[in-house]
Amino acid sequence: MKRFTVAGAVALACLTLSSTAAAIQAGQWYGRFEIGHSDLKIEVDGLSADDTDTAYGLRIGHYFTPNVAVEGFYSILGDRSIQGVSYDMDAVGLGVVGKKAFGADNTGFFIAGRAGAQSVNTKLSADGVSLRDRSTKPYVGVGVGYDFDHNNGLSLNYDYNTGDLFNADVTAQTLTLGYEYRF
Repeated sequence: MKRFTVAGAVALACLTLSSTAAAIQAGQWYGRFEIGHSDLKIEVDGLSADDTDTAYGLRIGHYFTPNVAVEGFYSILGDRSIQGVSYDMDAVGLGVVGKKAFGADNTGFFIAGRAGAQSVNTKLSADGVSLRDRSTKPYVGVGVGYDFDHNNGLSLNYDYNTGDLFNADVTAQTLTLGYEYRF
C-alpha cells in the first residue's frame, strides 16, 4: 500500500509539473522594433501646421493567450527642426493587444489591434524659447502582418497618437514596419 501511495504521489507531482510547464509555454514574451513614417500636426485657435518625420518604437509585452497581450512601449513620434523652430514628440505607454492569426498553429497572416494610455512629452522651441508639456492621452492602432513561425513576425502598423502643448492640440499618425521576436 505504501508503494502504491508513493507511486501515486510521484505520478500526481509529474502531472502537476507538466501542466505547469504547459501553462508557462502557453504565454510568450515578445519584443518588437518599429520604424516608419510619422505625420505630425499642431493645431491652436484654428491655425495648424504639419510636417512629416521618421518614427521609431520599441514595444515589450506578454501574450497571455495567442490572441491577447499586454505591452509597454517607448516611441519617438517625431523630432524636426525647420528654420530655427524645433519640435519633438515622444511617448511612453501601456496597452492591450488583440490578435487574430489565420494560419495553422497561430502562424501565417494575422490582423491586430491595440489601444491603451500613454504619457506624451511634447516640446516646441524657437528663438531660444522652449515650451514643454506632458499629457496623458489614449492611443489606438491596427496592424496586419505575417508570423513566419512561433518566434518571428513582421507587421505593418498604423497608430493614432494625441498630446497637448498648453493650448495646442498635437497629433502624430504613424505608419511603421515592425519586427517582432517572441521568446
